[in-house]
Amino acid sequence: MKPFQYAIIGGTGVYDSGVSSFQKTVETEYGEVEVDIAEVKKNSIVFLARHGKEHGTLPHRINYRANLKALQKLGVKQIFATAAVGSLNPDYPTGSLVVLSDFLDMTKQRPLTFFEGGSEGAKHVNMDDPYCANLRKHLLEAAKRHDVQFKGNAVYICTEGPRFETEAEIKMMREWGADVVGMTSVPEVVLAKELGLCYASVGFVVNMATGMESGPIQLESIGEMLARNKEKVNLMFLDIFTKTLDQQNCGCLDSIVNL
Repeated sequence: MKPFQYAIIGGTGVYDSGVSSFQKTVETEYGEVEVDIAEVKKNSIVFLARHGKEHGTLPHRINYRANLKALQKLGVKQIFATAAVGSLNPDYPTGSLVVLSDFLDMTKQRPLTFFEGGSEGAKHVNMDDPYCANLRKHLLEAAKRHDVQFKGNAVYICTEGPRFETEAEIKMMREWGADVVGMTSVPEVVLAKELGLCYASVGFVVNMATGMESGPIQLESIGEMLARNKEKVNLMFLDIFTKTLDQQNCGCLDSIVNL
């Protein structure tokens, strides 16, 4: 079996289109992580369900450090993530797909870093390109080949959850420049960068954010929207997994600044 170069972080069902897989448990200093290994075009792909196999782990309770450390231990170099998002941008209606390009962080109590100082010294990580530009380019190219329509790049703002945002919060977020809002991409994207891993994420716009349209958010429609979009994203991921990707065209390996 080839090294586990690629990984998908998301919900269940991303690679279940007739692809064989097996389970594996990875031990890390932050905890135990269960992953699935799928064979796609002679490549071994790691799939990690960030909310757990039963989708029972809420965003603020996810063990993000264990998840990313487990992928690193398996030898993963490139990570593709999926995220359900609410839209703050009228140009990104419900049902849209967007590529995350930057983020704002409104989380409050999550461990955000692997860096603890002490004997390892002071370390910082550059965030000039948080979502790997090279992987984003491959996503857009694969989308064209499969006639998948992305509405564009999106600035993602991450909240603590599990509650949805208030109308006043959404108004503030729009003034800050956010396009979409979610609860999981931070600290995932930061931890990947600290480990020198390439990370890109596709946002599924499953609802308009609070106050963007009349009426409450409908959870039933969110589930239906995710099911439809997973099939589209399947095509892109499976296409990209047949390519040979490297880390020569991005700065993800050289993001750490030591003081």
